[in-house]
This record gives sequence, structure tokens and C-alpha cells, in this order.
Amino acid sequence: MIGRTALILMMLGSLARAEGPDAEGTAFFEAKVRPILAERCYNCHSSRAKKVRGGLLLDTKAGWTTGGDSGPAIVPGKPEESLLVKAIRYDDPALQMPPKARLDAAEVATLTDWVRRGAPDPRADGARAAKKPIDIEAARNGWAFRPLKAVAPPRVRDETWCRSPIDRFILSFLEAKGIAPSESAGRRALIRRAYLDVTGLPPTPEEVEAFVDDKSPNAFEIVVDRLLDSPHYGERWARHWLDLARFAESHGFEHDYDRPTAYHYRDFVIEALNRDLPYDTFVQRQLAGDELAPDDNLALKATGFLAAGVHSTQITANQVEKERYDELDDILQTTGTAFLGLTIGCARCHDHKFDPIPQRDYYRLLSTFTTTVRTEVDLVADPKGFARAKEKYEKEHAPYVAALEAFEKDRLPSRLEAWEEGRSTSHEPPRWVALEPIEMKSAGGATFKELDDNALEVGGTNAEFDTYTIVTACDLPEITAVRVEALADPRLVKGGPGRAPNGNFDLTDLKLTIGPRYGIGAKTEAHLINPKASFEQAGLPVAAAIDDDPKSGWAIDPQFGRDHAAAFELGNDVRNDAGATLTFRLDFRGNTGHNIGRLRFSATSSPRPVGLDDDGIPAAIRPTLATNRDRRDDKQTAALLAWYRTIDVEWRALKKALDDHAKTAPKSEGVKALISSEGLPAVRLHTQGSDFLEKTHFLRRGDPNQKMGEASQAFLQVLTTASDAEKHWQVAPPPGWRTSYRRLALARWLTDADEGAGALLARVIVNRLWQHHFGSGIVATPSDFGAQGEKPSHPDLLEWLATDLVQGGWRLKPIHKRILLSAAYQQSSRIDPSKASIDPDDRLLWRYPRRRLEAEAIRDAMLAVSGRLDPRMFGPGTLDERQRRRSIYFTVKRSKLIPMMTLFDAPDALSGVGARPATTVAPQALMLMNSPIVRDWAVGFARRIAPKPGGSLEDSVRSAYRIALARPPSDDELRDALGFLAEQANLHREAGQGDGQAAALADFCQAILGLNEFIEVE
Repeated sequence: MIGRTALILMMLGSLARAEGPDAEGTAFFEAKVRPILAERCYNCHSSRAKKVRGGLLLDTKAGWTTGGDSGPAIVPGKPEESLLVKAIRYDDPALQMPPKARLDAAEVATLTDWVRRGAPDPRADGARAAKKPIDIEAARNGWAFRPLKAVAPPRVRDETWCRSPIDRFILSFLEAKGIAPSESAGRRALIRRAYLDVTGLPPTPEEVEAFVDDKSPNAFEIVVDRLLDSPHYGERWARHWLDLARFAESHGFEHDYDRPTAYHYRDFVIEALNRDLPYDTFVQRQLAGDELAPDDNLALKATGFLAAGVHSTQITANQVEKERYDELDDILQTTGTAFLGLTIGCARCHDHKFDPIPQRDYYRLLSTFTTTVRTEVDLVADPKGFARAKEKYEKEHAPYVAALEAFEKDRLPSRLEAWEEGRSTSHEPPRWVALEPIEMKSAGGATFKELDDNALEVGGTNAEFDTYTIVTACDLPEITAVRVEALADPRLVKGGPGRAPNGNFDLTDLKLTIGPRYGIGAKTEAHLINPKASFEQAGLPVAAAIDDDPKSGWAIDPQFGRDHAAAFELGNDVRNDAGATLTFRLDFRGNTGHNIGRLRFSATSSPRPVGLDDDGIPAAIRPTLATNRDRRDDKQTAALLAWYRTIDVEWRALKKALDDHAKTAPKSEGVKALISSEGLPAVRLHTQGSDFLEKTHFLRRGDPNQKMGEASQAFLQVLTTASDAEKHWQVAPPPGWRTSYRRLALARWLTDADEGAGALLARVIVNRLWQHHFGSGIVATPSDFGAQGEKPSHPDLLEWLATDLVQGGWRLKPIHKRILLSAAYQQSSRIDPSKASIDPDDRLLWRYPRRRLEAEAIRDAMLAVSGRLDPRMFGPGTLDERQRRRSIYFTVKRSKLIPMMTLFDAPDALSGVGARPATTVAPQALMLMNSPIVRDWAVGFARRIAPKPGGSLEDSVRSAYRIALARPPSDDELRDALGFLAEQANLHREAGQGDGQAAALADFCQAILGLNEFIEVE
């Protein structure tokens, strides 16, 4: 009998074996092996492969142990006997894998080492089965993922009701349930519905009466055409899209810095919709407008879609990687939900639990945006006029260029030769002279300690921003250049030379004033030119220290703990025979605490050009000058000529003439716009480290600390049927171009209705149009077409609309028109209890669904009826709640949303919103009753309807109903309104407000603005 202790030990041993390999083996497999298998083998040898080659599966231990047609692929612990190792070593001419792209030596060594270790795998020798692989082929048969198919409208019994093919699809379901559609809406209700639906503004009484009186069969079609042509259409429907794009004009998070140039994306959406830009083009421009049409302002603005999400502005070096992956995730999630109605982001940490999206697809799709950053560009206001002016300038500029080129070719070599012959070899050039500091001051409270070498050690307060004013003495009679040194010091963080937490500094502005050394005399501000630095941080050059931008500057990240210097020539020679006083003013206003911690100033009389070293001749040129002229090669001669010309008097005169004329070049009268692109400086706000990661990696569990190999671009397999996969849409960028063209490939795949994602793209957008016209989409979950979303209520109708969109050139306005002209859209909203008992949610559309307007439309309608709506379009927005432009022109600041907008369920712009809620809460009514802004609109409305000479209050009441509700009042409403006006007028008279009529009319108008009928589409 086995003892109890022995039995327990045996059980524990068994459990340990079932737990799988040791932690080291697991880590080795995940970090080293799996990325190679996934990248180089799984396309042909995994359960996800379209066709498994040789019967071999390498994504499970059982697969490589059993092997394929040739037998077991791996003999654990014995690489020399393993077919896998022989294949990747190319030992056997008949067994060489991969066949076309041989593994490199490091990859072969890794796989060999893995087999030698016993081929450890976290799945514990197959004891724990892996998650069932996603069956991509089967998933392609799902209703959302299959190709578009032609669908014929069904036959129905009541042909007379149908005004559009759409109606046949609706009526076929109603007839199957025994439900008759509702009667048509009255003309007044119909035109008000269409106006609010398409433009977000109520019709004028004149427009209503013209439609009511027009008895022609196409009267409503004429109204629809006019509405779709209205510029207000773009303002109304752009708001729906901006919800999806999570558009805002601030970065979010606790500091929530503004994005003053972000409004251009909002303007793009409005303009694109008004132009009826084909939807496939609309999508492509938002992902890759800068690659598709880099000279088109509208295309550049469109890329603001990628820049619209939140962005952390206080990123430390340790956070850079995590924050970047979070930002890329936001871009990909929004792209997935807005365009494809798919929750792609769920695959960040694991294969999607419900939809056919492997984690691998997520990261390969994510790599599209690897080097994409937010940046600002100048938009040309008048491209055609600018082109004409530029052509004229280039013709005038050509002679200056030709003169300089002729001089360099014909005369410069001989002038160099003459200079060399006359150059005195015994002459010792002047050296830099360290300047003695005699007065030091810090605006931020820093202290200065003079050192023996005339350097200054800075201590005390390290202010957020500071200005140093240093007065120095100089005994040189003539000054041609000055030098500022930022010196390393072990007492500073990372050795300095800056006082920032990482040892950096950011010199944003340098000014120099020169006066006489002794006595009283005039001081002049020096003109600093030709800056040179020992090192410049990417994007922060030394030239930025003397430009006109108070925020740009010179910095030295990552070369901390080293001495750095910057030299600046003086535009004119400065001569003071008795010496001079030099006052340096250094501003540090680019980044928090980025002040210099140890510095020194010098001056020189060396002839120009002046280098950073102790004479005017650069160190790189000296060996060439010392070499016999006949022994110099072409490269040395060219380098010497390039340097010498900068000190040649005639060359400098010609160059100055060319530069002076260059200043007359036409400048575009443009504005800056926030876009997304590559190869341009990123928008930076108190951020350390790089602006982007050079590579995107597969991450285990979404953790940047667990990289599993580099991810190259590909697209969702379930929406890709091209035989050459991602290569079908990828193209190489033009030589020398700054972007990768990965986003262009994504845009092409996304809009390809034959072999890419275009079929789903079309289904999603026509569903969104239907949703905003009827209050709910054919698919009730407009941003989730996956397994967790709702199935289509009318699947064939969805397919017919999507096909119609693609065949119609992807234009949205014809789809709008089809919907608006349908009998289904023109039904009454009256509720029939017998029909509601069968279909209580009206999913079959037996009536038009009455619903509340969104926040923007409520406010805009109030402004319109008050007569105070400002129709100006486009341009910067505002946070002023009293502004009179349409609500779409409010600035969307994430930490300071407009109260009225949020009260009526406007989104917070933190993530894309496909369908807003429509709450009914007491504060909404209280705001309409008590808001001074609403009162102001009511007063304006009252002035519109005030009795004219010879008019009556009855006329005013009728006018109010027609303006606000597009109908006359009933007899009861008229009687109640007149009684209310009389009572309110008495109250206001008793309060000393004159005859009280004007105030009573304002009370009445405010009551009208608060009616359910006013804020609802009926």
C-alpha cells in the first residue's frame, strides 16, 4: 500500500507536470520563438492558414509532435533529428523552409536552441487545449462580412402604398405580421419633419404655406432637393459624424490644453457633406488625405480625424511607450467603430471573444499608424492666386540663381587658389576670450556664483520659466561673434548642463546689447546671425533661439552630462577701442524648469565665418588646407570650396542679393491647421522622449513590456479576399517622400467593395443614415455589427441600400432622397394601440417614430425662431454660450463642455458615439424655464410676433404657432393663449413694467419654446 505522504507527493508531481514548462521556458517561447513562428510560419502551417501546407500545424504542440506528411517536425531535445531544424537550415534541397524567404542566422539559432531545450510551450504538452482558433472562412459567411449581393425588392399585396423600392421591403414585413402602415402625415407636419431632419432648423411660415398650397405630385421632392442643396444640410449632418469621430478642440486629461487649430476638421466634414463628396473619398481623405492629395487643403484638413482623440500632455520618458500604444489604440478603435461598425479594440489583449478578429490582426492593422503624429501645417488660403504669384516670382528669381551658380563654376575656384597663396601660415588667429561677468539677475529667483574660469554656477529657485540677464565686460576692440557655453556639472541632474529633471535646458530666446566699456554712451542691440551649435536636439535647433517665436528654442536631449556651445556672428562689426559691455538676456520659456545650470560667455575678433572652435577655420577643413592642392580628391575640393565661399566677399554679395530677393517670395495668406501626417514635427506639450515608436510590436496581453516580435501591416482577414492579401492595396511611396503610404493602403482596402472591407463600409454608413432619419437603424447597434450587436430588422433592405450606394458612386445625397421620398418616411407618427401590441418598439416601421431633437438642433431652432440666428459658417469656435451662430460652432473643450449641450445628452468627446441617448430629466425643463439665455431668445421671438399697427394679440398668437410649430393654433389653444397673455400682462403691470404686454408676449414665447412639440420631430 502506498503511504499517504507518498501519494500526496505523487499528486503534487502530477500537478506540476500538468502546469507546463518552467517559467524560463515559457518566457523564452513567448519572447523569442512565438514571434518567429507567427511571422514566418503560421501563414502556411497553422489553423488560421487558408490552406495548410504539407499537413503540418505549428501553432499547437500536438501539431508539431504529430507532424505533417513527412512525420514529426520536432524531436524535443534533439535538434539534429528534427525535420523543422533541417528545413530551416536548408540541409536538404528537397526540404527548405520557408521556400522563398530564408530565415536569418539569428532566427535559425533561436529555433534550434528552442528544440534543444525540449521545445517548451506554455500549453503543457497539450494537456491544456488552446483556445479554439477563429474560423475565418466560416466567419466570412456571416451577414456583416459577406460580399454585397444584388437584392430585388419583394412583391407586396398593396402596390399602391409604395412610393419607392424601400417601401416594398418595409411593407413585406408589415403584411407578414398583419399590420397595415399608418396614414400619411399632414403636409405641415411633413415639411417640419424634413426641415429639422435634414437641416436642423424649422421651416419659415412662408416655406410651409408654399408647400401646403403646392398641389403638384412632386411638391415634396422639390422641398427635399432644396434641403439637400442647403448649406445647413452639412452643418446638421456633420454633427452626427463628429460624434463618431470623438471630435474635440482640446487634448483632454487633467491639463486639457487647447487645440486652437483643430476646428479645420469640423469645417472639412461640413464642406465635404455639402459637396456630396463620395463617401469612399470622404473615408480615404480622413485616413490618408496628406498622401492622396498633399496640396489639397480639404484633404489635409480631413486627417484631423486621426488627431481628434485625447492626448496626454504630461508624458515622462517612462510613460512614452504605454501612452503611445494607448493613443494608437484610440485611433484604431475609432476607425473600426466609425467606418466598419466593429469593436476591433477588443482584440488588443487577446483574440476577440465574439467576432472573427484575432489579436494578430489587431496589431498588424495597428502598425498602419506607427509613425503617424499630430502636426500643424499652413494652409494656403488662395491656392490658384498663390500659384500665379509663385510662377511670377520664380521667373524673376532665376537670374539671381544663375548669377550665383556661374560665379561658383567660373570664378570661385581661382579665388580660392589666390586666397590660399596669400594666406599667412605664421598668423595665429584670435581666440575666444572668456567674458568676465559683472552683474547677474534672474527673473525667477535663481542665484549665481562666479567661478575661476568666468563661468557662472546657477542655484536657488529653478522657476517654471525664467529670464537670465548677465552683464559682462569685454576688452576686445572689435567683436565679430559671441559664444554661449552650457557646461556640464556633476552636481546637476545627469550632469546637466540644464536644470530640468532630465538634465536638459531649452533656450528659447537670446538677445545681446552692446555698449561702451567705460563712461556713458549709446547701447545698441546686436543682430545675431549664422548660429552654430555643438549639438542640436531633434526639432529644437540653435536657430530657434534667435527666431521670432517665443516658445521655440535650442535644447540638447539626449546628450546630457556634456559641455555644449553655441556661436552667433554679429551682423555688423562692433568696435569699441576702449572695450565694451555686453549684456546677454537669455529666456527659457519652452518647457517647465528647463533653465541652464552652468554657463559662460565668450567673444572673438576672428574673421567670419566664425566656428565654435578657437579660430575661424572649421576643424574638418584644416586637413584639406594642409594637403597639397594637386593631391586633393574631388570630395575634399568640393568641401573646401563650400566652406571658402562663405568668406569670399564677392560670393557673399551675390548670395545676399539672392537672399534679399528670396524675401520677396509670395507668402500664402493662410492659417495653421491641426492634421495628422508623418515626417513633420509633432505637436509637443511637456512631453519627454520620442513622439512615436519606430516599430509596432505584437504585445502579449497588450503589455508593452511583453513584446512578441515586430508587426508589419496587414488588414482584417475576415474582410480580405484578395489572393495577394495586404499587398493588393499597398504601394511604395515616391522616392524621397516623407510618409510611409501605409495609411493609403488602409484607405484603399477599407473602400474596396470587391476584395476588401468596402461591403461592410457601405452597410454601416447606410444604416447610420437610416438611423438618423428614423431614430433607430436597421441594425439597432450602429457601431457594432458583430456577434454582440443586433441583427438587422430588414436585412435585404440593408443590402439593397448598401448596393445602391456603391453602384451610385458612393454618393450619400441620393440615399437621403430615396429615404425621404419613401412612403415609410412620410407616415404619420400617431400611435395605434392595436399595432403597438404586435410591434411595441416599431421595429417594423408601421408609423414614423416621434423623437426628441438633439441638443444642437433644440438650441438652433430656438435661435432661428427668435430671429437672432447668425448664419456665418466655418472658422474658429467659441465657448461663449450667448454666441448666435449654430451650435456646431461651439468650441468642444473636453473639460469645459457647454452646459445646455450636455443637459440634452451631447457627448463628452472622449470616445466615438454612434447613437446618443435621449433622456428626459427635470433639469431640462428647469433650464428652459429659468435660463437667461433662453429668456433672451424668447424676447427676440416676442418682438417678431408683436402686433403690428392695426394688428391684434390674436394675430400674434397665430404667428407664434406658425413660426415655431409650422401650424396654426387650435381654437382651444388660441383661447388659452389669449387668457394667459391677459393674466401675465396684469401681473407685469402690477410690477411696474408699463402696460406689461411686451413682457407677457415674452412669457408666452418662452412657454412655446418649452413645449414637447417644439423640441420633438413629429
